[in-house]
Amino acid sequence: MSTLTMQVRVDGAVLAAQLDATGGAAGVPLVFLHAGVADRRMWQAQCEAFAPAHPVLRYDRRGFGESRTLQSTPYSRESDLWAVMDAACIERAVLVGCSQGGRVAIDATLSQPRRVQGLVLVAPAVGGAPEPELAGRVQALAAEIDGASARQDVDAVNELEAQLWLDGPSAAPGRVAGPARALFLAMNDIALRAADPGEEVEPAPPAWQRLEELDVPVLVLWGDLDLPHLRSRCEELVQRIRGAQRAVLEGTAHLPGLEAPERFNAELRRFVASLA
Repeated sequence: MSTLTMQVRVDGAVLAAQLDATGGAAGVPLVFLHAGVADRRMWQAQCEAFAPAHPVLRYDRRGFGESRTLQSTPYSRESDLWAVMDAACIERAVLVGCSQGGRVAIDATLSQPRRVQGLVLVAPAVGGAPEPELAGRVQALAAEIDGASARQDVDAVNELEAQLWLDGPSAAPGRVAGPARALFLAMNDIALRAADPGEEVEPAPPAWQRLEELDVPVLVLWGDLDLPHLRSRCEELVQRIRGAQRAVLEGTAHLPGLEAPERFNAELRRFVASLA
């Protein structure tokens, strides 16, 4: 497998990107978009599984991983995505986005559908979605995170966010251990300490009002241990997006591709095969 590491210059930042492929890989390109508590490393298992047959592109958004903020300035996440795809000479791809990465994937598809062959939305954020009413353990964890943030205790925030997003609010703290937890904490630590990259320019009208306009094949995937309002949102997406497929990975929370890569990869492989 060959790896091309790129530093993509955009207005106010340099984005760290990585293109992996095996010589002769002729499958549809896959572009992986990370969650807001991670960076491109969350997709390592997917890269290893799919690069033998597909060009695989992933990158760190502004404020994450190895990307560098040069100047705090207004920016568009979709424009950053197109800049990275252009640098990798990828005109059209399947976008695989988790959480905030899913939000980028949805907004990008609504803006330039010709560049998107399919969408895999993993418990995605959606621009303009109704604010959730938090309760129970989710509300308690959110309050603890707010308190630790007010104290500027980054290590405490990181551990609490691991309990919320990696373990899942209904599971025991530390449910996910070993390399997956260590990687989560390392990735999220960078994001928590990063300089402000600037104001994100939001599409108007927001995507929540336009979901019915999505006209590409879509798979919505989530874990049954994820936050309750996100599970409900995913069910609504399946209903509102014409022809959307549905997959639930039991025993996983908000980052199923990191937590259960073999099962996640099997669902992704089935979806990509259906595009042929």
